Amino acid sequence: MFLAKVIGSLVSTQKVDTLRGHKLLMVEPYRLDSTNRTDLVSAGRTFVAVDTLGVGQGDMVLITQGSSARLTPETKNLPIDTVVIGIVDRVVVEQNTVFDQQ
Repeated sequence: MFLAKVIGSLVSTQKVDTLRGHKLLMVEPYRLDSTNRTDLVSAGRTFVAVDTLGVGQGDMVLITQGSSARLTPETKNLPIDTVVIGIVDRVVVEQNTVFDQQ
């Protein structure tokens, strides 16, 4: 699993039938800043993810990739590689809050 921020959405009018009706998002993975361990910083990449929870732009989410992305009831047998599996409320590292949705 990875932390990621929803940075946008993607519209595809032509796609395989199994993807019809599934919301597609642009997500940017984040990681703990190794220099101070008190901030989250971009990992410098982006992915297209299937949204199974109804998240919005700017939300911090949990994503999973690879074959694990096809193990949720909502994504079983879909031709996908990344799926949103959770909405992050807070991240605490070594008793320091590095992210809080408030």
